[in-house]
Amino acid sequence: MSKKQTLLLVAVILFIDQASKIYIKTHFELGQELRVFEGFRIFFIENEGMAWGAKLSDISSYISDSSAKLFLTIFRIFAVCGIGYWLNQSLQKMTSKTLTVALALVFSGALGNIIDSVFYGIIFDGSLGQTATLFASEGYGDLFHGKVVDMLYFPLFKGYFPEWIPFVGGNYFSFFDPVFNVADIAISTGVGLLLVFNKKVFPKSLTT
Repeated sequence: MSKKQTLLLVAVILFIDQASKIYIKTHFELGQELRVFEGFRIFFIENEGMAWGAKLSDISSYISDSSAKLFLTIFRIFAVCGIGYWLNQSLQKMTSKTLTVALALVFSGALGNIIDSVFYGIIFDGSLGQTATLFASEGYGDLFHGKVVDMLYFPLFKGYFPEWIPFVGGNYFSFFDPVFNVADIAISTGVGLLLVFNKKVFPKSLTT
């Protein structure tokens, strides 16, 4: 895979990711939901922390939400730089096309979410009870304290556990509750390619 093709793939994913996030921010209020069809909804939420909405400040009361968010954003920036270096090395050495595609997907997805974390707090105002304004005169947060925009929701099945199941019998549940974005899809796809094709991507000759 050529460098030009790789850059094009990264640019396309970034464009789709950021265009969808900006559209949701400027057309939906926080928590607003649109049913597209059964099993798929557009549901606007903002993620302040890691995957599944977890936050470093949940681990210890000594870590403030602001400090945890700053640390997480800086960590993500270093991680993206590392992935970018790996991708560049892969292109220079002309390694497996699968590896290059996988790294490009992970890199573009991670960079897409980094843009939210770094800049969204200063270029958007709040979304609670209103649609946000792009390039607002006053943002909802500071630099490095933006929130990641999520909107893709696939509640494929909802119902109640059978009464005979211990502990959870009779409880209501929803299958596949996570809300995510295009960047998350790119990251998951890239990681999936690395896992499924690991023998092709990392031949024994490279690990011995």
